[in-house]
Amino acid sequence: MLLQEIKTIFHKELDGIYPVEEVDTFFYLTIERYLNLERFVLALQPNLNLTKVEEQPLFETLTQLKQQKPIQYILSTTHFMDLEFHVDENVLIPRPETEELVQWIVEHCQFERSREALNTPDLTILDIGTGSGCIAIALAKNLPNAKVHALDVSAKALEVAQQNAILNGVDITFHQKNILNPELRFKAELEFDVIVSNPPYVREKEKNKMNNNVVDHEPNLALFVPDDNALVFFESITKFALEHLKTNGSLFFEINQYLGNQTKTLLEAHNFLEIELRKDLFGNDRMLKGIAPLRGDLKL
Repeated sequence: MLLQEIKTIFHKELDGIYPVEEVDTFFYLTIERYLNLERFVLALQPNLNLTKVEEQPLFETLTQLKQQKPIQYILSTTHFMDLEFHVDENVLIPRPETEELVQWIVEHCQFERSREALNTPDLTILDIGTGSGCIAIALAKNLPNAKVHALDVSAKALEVAQQNAILNGVDITFHQKNILNPELRFKAELEFDVIVSNPPYVREKEKNKMNNNVVDHEPNLALFVPDDNALVFFESITKFALEHLKTNGSLFFEINQYLGNQTKTLLEAHNFLEIELRKDLFGNDRMLKGIAPLRGDLKL
């Protein structure tokens, strides 16, 4: 069958489910992944004919797209901060908003270094709820002198993150721990300049605002929190940060856009300083930063 004919079939089967431009993207990602063909191939070779063997993965991908399975899971790969990551249904698919959070952290650390506010020889960072490892790995790539740790409750997620650390050539120290466990303990001497987390923050009542391809395929464990305890992860991480951030260390969160002020108030209640709430590229409250107080000012 001609490649152009397969593209037409993609649109016939998918245009009622996805925007036309998105179907184009799916098609070109698929032929690049399975046939190593660039998107301009149809312009150069309009009569390119495929064998049955070459056709098979394209139609298998089409079938899964009709079931609204995310293209990143189908192809087992995605990109984040210009880096390649393996993803499967054990981890969330990295979002553009999270790239903004990482860029903010990188800029913050570089600025602090430039004025020697971070005067330790090695910057120490902890990513809580690392999932695919995208935050930890991107920070390790952009801050090559940093010692980066990453924590997750899921052993399967950590397997993916470890694979991605190898893929991107960075050294990350991984920990399988539950941040909600009050018995969670790190060595007392293990302190961090930066703690970052993109924890579960979508309330159950917000499910109906989300696309089926997210709710039905991405791990609910990494997405949802009870309506009556929406800040449960933020509260636990904030208390953990008070114990394990260095004085003047920084805590960064990705947050629920509808709970920006409430999450900010949580940091204020624990005496964090220089608290800053930032919007993402879509104009939603999405990122929060606070500076750890002096130990004598702690409110646990």
